[in-house]
Amino acid sequence: MQKSYYDNPYKKEFTAEIINVLEKDNKFHVELDETYFYPQGEEHPGDTGSISGTPVLSVYEADEKVYHVVEVKPMKIHKVKCNIDWSKKFDYMQKHLAQYIISAYLFELFNANTVKVNLGDEHSYIDVDRIIESTEIKKVEEMANNLIFDNIKVDTLYPTKAELKKLKLKNIDKKAGGKIRIVKVGDVFAIPCTGILPNSTIELQTLKVIKYENQGIGTRIHFLCGSKAVSNYIEKFDSMEKISKLLSCTDSNVLLEVEKLKKELKKALSERNSLKSEIADYEVQNMVNSCEKIKDISVIKLVHDTIDIKHVNLLASKLTSFPNVIVLFGVKSEDKAQLIFSCTKGLKIISMNILLKDAITLIDGNGGGSDFSAQGGGKNNNNLDSTLDYAYNKIKGIIMGNS
Repeated sequence: MQKSYYDNPYKKEFTAEIINVLEKDNKFHVELDETYFYPQGEEHPGDTGSISGTPVLSVYEADEKVYHVVEVKPMKIHKVKCNIDWSKKFDYMQKHLAQYIISAYLFELFNANTVKVNLGDEHSYIDVDRIIESTEIKKVEEMANNLIFDNIKVDTLYPTKAELKKLKLKNIDKKAGGKIRIVKVGDVFAIPCTGILPNSTIELQTLKVIKYENQGIGTRIHFLCGSKAVSNYIEKFDSMEKISKLLSCTDSNVLLEVEKLKKELKKALSERNSLKSEIADYEVQNMVNSCEKIKDISVIKLVHDTIDIKHVNLLASKLTSFPNVIVLFGVKSEDKAQLIFSCTKGLKIISMNILLKDAITLIDGNGGGSDFSAQGGGKNNNNLDSTLDYAYNKIKGIIMGNS
């Protein structure tokens, strides 16, 4: 078999002769006399496409032969027309070269070794063995884009042993009698590589680091290049334009306007919380004054038809700051019910935790807490009123000495 994918990685269509077909696991592994389909490797995914209109699911190499996996058995009596999914192939060629450039500059500038590479469908990342700062990321990104715009040729070399020694490359895995394939970009890097790359750095179009995150002693760096980076820029530009119109400002003033809005929102939220707290004080005082007393214990039983559980908790907290108060709150929403039981600290009539776990079974729920505060939820919100009545009667019985 003639492996032509190195000779012309840009070939999108070609005609070849089928020389063998193997059947494995209800799929057919096709061997051609010549192929431009790149097989699956450690550095690059295998190409996909079609053979005579039949989708090629995967391509792999075994025993120096390249096999193309299809689901429909092809005819062996004539040549077949082959098509390669070019957009997918070129996308990975770009990402492969971009990764080499980023890794090279990270090592050259900051002595950061690349320990893992992932060339994903949406965006790609590399892991390096040290913490990288934002200024360092920007420096690498700047140098990478300068190299792209310099339109440096990507050379493929098969050096002799003497030439290989001059390159001083590390971690070379050389099979007996085999050739070492080296990819070289100017003076930036020379590296052993079995993958396929664009002919020039300009074909990357642009490179953008979109995120980086520390992971232990290392850093994961996410990046985009090529058409995906351009699309990402266009999307962000469109978003910026829409935000500018909403804020009635220029693009250059968007950040200032957003920071201004953030301060105003923080102030408004603070004022709202103060007002809610004041309103809660009035609600609490009214509840304490109007609630039923059992001997000298104020028992406040109430169902709230609201999903603002924070406000209900605030009311319970304020109420139990008064002496001798027990709060039995239920909160009803469309699909669930919640219980909030609490009492004044030091009031040891009954544990709120025990009372809630007993009563909450009536709404098919569960929960818990402490002797002075407990909370939980259940699915049966139709039974919420009777659940609070049950808890109230339990407390009343204890206070009156009937339980």
